[in-house]
Amino acid sequence: MMAKNPTYDALALLSGGLDSILAMRTVMDQGLRVLGLHFVTPFFGKPAELPRWKKLYGVDGVAVDIGQDYVDMLLAPSQGYGKWLNPCIDCKITMLTHAVRLLPEYGAKFLISGEVVGQRPMSQREDTLNLITKRACVRDLLLRPLCAERRPVTPMEASGLVDRERLHGWSGRGRKPQLAMAERYGFSEVPTPGGGCCLTEVQGAARFATLLSHRPIPSPNDFSLARAGRQYWAGPHWLTFGRTAADNDQIAALVEPSDHVFKLKDFPGPLAVGRPVDGRWPNEAVADAAALVASYSGKARNHFESTGEKVRVAVRTGDAVDVVEVAPVRDAALPWAEPRPETVAEWKKARAEADAQVVPRPPLK
Repeated sequence: MMAKNPTYDALALLSGGLDSILAMRTVMDQGLRVLGLHFVTPFFGKPAELPRWKKLYGVDGVAVDIGQDYVDMLLAPSQGYGKWLNPCIDCKITMLTHAVRLLPEYGAKFLISGEVVGQRPMSQREDTLNLITKRACVRDLLLRPLCAERRPVTPMEASGLVDRERLHGWSGRGRKPQLAMAERYGFSEVPTPGGGCCLTEVQGAARFATLLSHRPIPSPNDFSLARAGRQYWAGPHWLTFGRTAADNDQIAALVEPSDHVFKLKDFPGPLAVGRPVDGRWPNEAVADAAALVASYSGKARNHFESTGEKVRVAVRTGDAVDVVEVAPVRDAALPWAEPRPETVAEWKKARAEADAQVVPRPPLK
């Protein structure tokens, strides 16, 4: 059956980091056609960068959205989390599993990834690389060009499709070989080592752990909203609002029909979204959130302080729009607070305790 897209010899995991680009270029130097798969989730992915990477580094790439698959994995990673909420081992398994399914679509014969043995303590140990290969069922399909000389010979090398002598045997956490190779290629910009996953960062992890504490099975849209703008929680009441025009645009694109959308009527101010996670918000919570949002408008605060008059905030829920009058102050009745880093450890502990209490079901007779 003829492939629907242009034919490539290999598909590569393209994060945009230096290693992924060098892995692609190493195989491309042998005259093989390689397409980079740039996976996009609520936690990482910069698809708008693909044209720039092609211009700077000479690599072809396509964006692949795996948001739902990734969220399903994140809720229960088989190999656990790293320091924060990063499921690095299962992350690579998930991407490789999806990449395998795309091989026929592009007529490709094998996969490429940019790991270096020993570079990352969680996901690039020798035993971990073997585990990833086994769990993703890619033993005969995956080539790691940057450390191939330290790995068993793959079918691609044994058949002569790829020349093993022109691959690398890098190991450890040093970056000298990568930087030297980037210089030989004449890269005007040297990419950072990683792909920018916010699950490895304290702020992102705190936001997501807070969400998981109140909504055990969030959607990809929930995680995207949790990453946007400024975040406040008061018990199960979740409020997101923009700090910049770009934030406002991003938040507006994530609005769902059940959300409460807050916008000042007579003054400039942030766009805000209150997302119900535990039933409909009571009127008191809506008014309290409106006051908090209005407090981030300097002109609204000045008006209230000089005249004593409340300000109007439009609250849209689905097709219905209500207008509430509030004092733009932050001494709200509800205990609005930003996510705390401690929430990550608290959520992990609660999750582990809940898992330990699960009694296995007896086998069917």
